[in-house]
Amino acid sequence: GGALDDAARMFAHALDSGVSPKDFIDKMKKTNQLIMGIGHRIKSLANPDQRVVIIKEYAKQHFKNTPVLDFALEVEQLTTRKRANLILNVDGCIAVCFVDMIRSCGAFSREECDDLMDFGCLNGLFVLGRSMGFIGHYLDQLRLKQPLYRHPWDDITYIQEMAAAAGGGA
Repeated sequence: GGALDDAARMFAHALDSGVSPKDFIDKMKKTNQLIMGIGHRIKSLANPDQRVVIIKEYAKQHFKNTPVLDFALEVEQLTTRKRANLILNVDGCIAVCFVDMIRSCGAFSREECDDLMDFGCLNGLFVLGRSMGFIGHYLDQLRLKQPLYRHPWDDITYIQEMAAAAGGGA
């Protein structure tokens, strides 16, 4: 948890500090920090995440301006030169668009926007989405007249065994 909030803070702070996307990446590399909201295991420039495409298009059409999204997209242009899967992922896209939305809608002062990010409200939205998914799963199981599905424990314990074998403990 917290990837959305971290990405929002990271990109907003970088933009607000006036640093260039290249200098932002260089600083993150130099301090050995991940850029939250960048990278995907499967999706890439050649195989984009359609959720990101839709969210970007919506923000561009409906928000007054999108400077944080634009900054993140400039970062993406540079990171994808290194590896095609170092794209702006759905968490990063939601995060930067959230910042642009609250900053440009006119309902909040800049201090209130910063407070909303500091409070972790994006993590709350993450939990809300997962809650709706769980409720949908529960209702679907009721509709199917089946008990709530739980994945067999012995099928997932191999992850702990793999972690222990790799020295990560259990």
